[in-house]
Amino acid sequence: MALKQYLQFKLSQKLSPQQIQLMKLIQLPTQAFEQRLKQELEENPALDTGKEETRDDNFDEFDNTTDDLNDNDTIDADDINIDEYLSDDEIPEYRTQANNYSADDEEKSIPYAAGTSFTQHLINQLNTFRLSDQEEEIAYFLVGSVDESGYIRRSLSDITDDLAFTQNVYTTEEEVEKVLQIVHQLDPAGVAARNLQECLSIQLHRKEQNPDIELATAIIDKAFEQFTKKHYKKLMQKFNINEEQLKDAIEEIERLNPKPGGSYAGNNKIVEHIVPDFAIKIVDGELELTLNGRNAPELHVSREYNNMLKGYKDSKERSKAQKDAVMFIKQKLDAAKWFIEAVRQRQQTLFVTMSSIMNYQKEYFLTGDERKLRPMILKDIADEIEMDVSTISRVANSKYVDTPYGTKLIKEFFSESMTNDQGEEVSTREIKKILETVIEEENKKKPLTDEALSKILKEKGYPIARRTVAKYREQLDIPVARLRKEL
Repeated sequence: MALKQYLQFKLSQKLSPQQIQLMKLIQLPTQAFEQRLKQELEENPALDTGKEETRDDNFDEFDNTTDDLNDNDTIDADDINIDEYLSDDEIPEYRTQANNYSADDEEKSIPYAAGTSFTQHLINQLNTFRLSDQEEEIAYFLVGSVDESGYIRRSLSDITDDLAFTQNVYTTEEEVEKVLQIVHQLDPAGVAARNLQECLSIQLHRKEQNPDIELATAIIDKAFEQFTKKHYKKLMQKFNINEEQLKDAIEEIERLNPKPGGSYAGNNKIVEHIVPDFAIKIVDGELELTLNGRNAPELHVSREYNNMLKGYKDSKERSKAQKDAVMFIKQKLDAAKWFIEAVRQRQQTLFVTMSSIMNYQKEYFLTGDERKLRPMILKDIADEIEMDVSTISRVANSKYVDTPYGTKLIKEFFSESMTNDQGEEVSTREIKKILETVIEEENKKKPLTDEALSKILKEKGYPIARRTVAKYREQLDIPVARLRKEL
């Protein structure tokens, strides 16, 4: 077979590094954007923030309209037009812009107190027990196996094997079980339980006994499955009790803590705070949208780098070291220009997209009634502002807006549509809200089945099948009718 050469024309579309950088910045929420900005400032000495600029304003500023230059390997230092990187303006551009944001937008660090960890809290209690050396090692290992909820999620056989392999402690499951009973005496009550049944049982056995506690203990120890499935008639028959007695016992069980680890007051887990990326206010009956000021930093090129270029331009003799230096400066200036432009485009894209979403859902933002939410998909907004669907998705993902009705995740405003009995397009969020209201108002002694809920929604003008009701109910994290039953 002979080898042949031929020409082929091919049309392809590729994203430039600048476009990729912009897409990555758009999808970042405010806090992540601040971290990315901090990283860029550390990595690029040519980039500076306007917050710290208190010196004389009379210096040359980098011109953001500079044309893109080619890669360094195809450019010589003498080919760089230094004038393109310098501006004759006495006042830099960022000095002429005003950001009317509150001082509250400034980043503030939140101090938090250091204290005793949950594990250390349990170990401190263990030190009050008289244990042999081996029992002490087993007890410490068991305490170290307790998770944040207060449970030990591993079998005794696995723990026994791990003790042998990692701690060089050779023991039996029986001895581990014996030490575990000692660990169960630690506070909070129910800690180190292997499952929910054991956790509730430990708490009930440590309570002061009375008829209600004794009955609740018997239910958990001997009829836990019937209790979880709310087979109340079977429980009354099994223990030969009436409905009132069963109700009192269930009330005792409901007072217990299913996650004892979460109740530890000394748990210093840092709380993650949500920083809204946008704010919507109602002013004189009209909606007003603002972008979080932390998304609009004042960026410019360092004066020192401008002076370096001026020095190179004015010098008559240019050594190889100077040429290498100016190539490095060119790289950093290009990177600074691209980043500043990407930040500017990010601000514009975020504001335009959120403004479109706000106008699309105007009735909801004015009233706060979720039934006023219009059906809206990403393509609706993309078509309106003439952007790609992927861009809208990046803006909506993991970003929040502060509204008069609380802080909301933006992607929650997007929902599919369905047609009601009058032929109108309604949002599935509206249907879910009505479904949630119907379930809240039902008779808890005889909760409505999915079939009954489907009939009620049809009467209200929403022809929905039973399986669709079940899907919406699961999305709302509402259990089936049997598990909603109350005495």
